[in-house]
Amino acid sequence: MLIVISIFFMIIGFILNSVLKGKFKKYAQVPLTNGMSGAEVAATMLRHYGISDVQITQVDGHLTDHYNPADHTVNLSYDVYHGRSVAAAAVASHECGHAVQHATQYSFLQMRSQLVPVVTIAASMQQYLFMFGIAGIGFFKSPILLIIALVAFGITTIFSLITLPVEFDASRRALAWLDDSGFARGQEYAGAKDALTWAAMTYVSAALAALVQFLYLLWALLGSRD
Repeated sequence: MLIVISIFFMIIGFILNSVLKGKFKKYAQVPLTNGMSGAEVAATMLRHYGISDVQITQVDGHLTDHYNPADHTVNLSYDVYHGRSVAAAAVASHECGHAVQHATQYSFLQMRSQLVPVVTIAASMQQYLFMFGIAGIGFFKSPILLIIALVAFGITTIFSLITLPVEFDASRRALAWLDDSGFARGQEYAGAKDALTWAAMTYVSAALAALVQFLYLLWALLGSRD
């Protein structure tokens, strides 16, 4: 059943990612009125908040943009770094939103960063547990293995839930700055909001999947004690 739940949410995630890619493709065709690139938008936003210790770099891939609190870098994909579109501005400002969170010691970002090493271990454990399940080695018959699975899924569930306010807050900061600074108004602002809203939905789906899996394992553990 756990594998069925995982496959179901994988399909949901695939659909959301497809929609998200379509949204960014759409708004990548909408030029930003001021003609600035994503890298320039990011630099301007960082200066606005007085953040001088964050570097803006280009990374490979598509929609691989992220902020790394460990080395203070805003990492933008090629299309965002060089793009002069509403999509590029939305993504660049969102990642800078994380930099602002870091600079202001936003509590949820700090908690998420502290959990990363533990989550890495828990995610690895989940992979082995899924392999056992696929191989027919059911851990539902063993209370000890079930507890191990519950702990692993519990950690990733907490991480996924903490990620939600981090991502929503970064988008809120990005949209507020785009509006207040005049970088995106009217249809440009609406496009940026639409793109970031769909990006947030992918995190909501991941968090819901983790929570459902955790609750199913908890139900299985309680049922094994009857």
